[in-house]
Amino acid sequence: MEPEIDPQTAETKPPDAVSPAIEMTGELPPAPEKPYQGLKWMFVGPEGLRAGWSILIFVSLMYLIGNGIGFLLSRLHLISAGSQFTARQQVFLEVIELGCLLCAAGIMALIERRRILDYNLRGPSRVKHFFSGLVVGFAALSCLVGSLAWGGWLHFGPVALHGGAAIRYAAAWGFVFLCVGCFEEGTMRCYLQFTLTRGINFWWASGLIACICAFLLLRAKGNGAVGVYVIALLGLAPCLLLELKKAPSAGFWNAAWFTSTLFGFGHTGNNGENWVGIFAAAFIGFVFCVSVWVTGSAWWAIGCHAAWDWAETYFYGTADSGFVAPGHLLTTSPAGKPLWSGGTDGPEGSLLIIPIVLLILAWLLVIYRRPHPVEVSEHASVQQLAS
Repeated sequence: MEPEIDPQTAETKPPDAVSPAIEMTGELPPAPEKPYQGLKWMFVGPEGLRAGWSILIFVSLMYLIGNGIGFLLSRLHLISAGSQFTARQQVFLEVIELGCLLCAAGIMALIERRRILDYNLRGPSRVKHFFSGLVVGFAALSCLVGSLAWGGWLHFGPVALHGGAAIRYAAAWGFVFLCVGCFEEGTMRCYLQFTLTRGINFWWASGLIACICAFLLLRAKGNGAVGVYVIALLGLAPCLLLELKKAPSAGFWNAAWFTSTLFGFGHTGNNGENWVGIFAAAFIGFVFCVSVWVTGSAWWAIGCHAAWDWAETYFYGTADSGFVAPGHLLTTSPAGKPLWSGGTDGPEGSLLIIPIVLLILAWLLVIYRRPHPVEVSEHASVQQLAS
């Protein structure tokens, strides 16, 4: 006896039946995307090459290109090891560094199928933001120097340069520090900040920062290592809170925490640094990240960085991270306790720099109020580094 079958359920679509959409267009529907196979997932994520591999390749390129260009220029006797901190020497060194950055970023842009401007260099009103940064950088350093002089921690001497020499050195140091701003901001707030934003979470950021702190504990006894520890601790709770809330912006701020700590760490190798100066470098690095967030690009940070260093080194003639450059316009000398005067570190080593940096941060937040935020990837808060 045959089982009973409902005629309605027994009806099936004829094997040669064609979807109405196919009848109208004459095209077959796209085949479903194949999942990643093998080990491809280790190298490629939802946004292409994973951030960890991108940074590893970028750093390797910087090292190889830098050593190649440095070897060539040393053979041509344009630079020499152990030479003094002079405008001529710094012009060549900064050109090398900037050239390395542009070459490495250009290669990475080809690999990642992007443009160099994609690395936090687009955004609106770029020229306006750059010149605004120049003005704020010079004004902020002037406020710091003025506060030190008013408190008796900095004394002015005679003018060191006049006439054509003053103009030549102003232009030379201006070019040097424009290159410095482009290189350091291009590395930290452009490529690294952009790439880490799309591929770092709290756990990776905290792990990498812990490695930096452990390295300093094992290697450094002085040179302001405490400043790195302080900035690392200050970022711990806010970034963890963003991670627990799964905020879409968590990737950007985790990246800002790491790049700021790394920026401070990079200054520990300078002579004459103290913990205040190292903390100030890391803190201003964070403020530059905030400027990227509120303006949509790194141009404000480039201008502010260049003008700050130019005013400090050339215009006022103070020490900059322990170096006093020849060919400065004014002559100054620290006086009193190093904690207030900055000592050999210069104005950046004075406690007075902290309220100055806070004023810069407040100015950014009040003036811009985040009208043009950077784009935060939808995968930035969940994608992890692969290396």
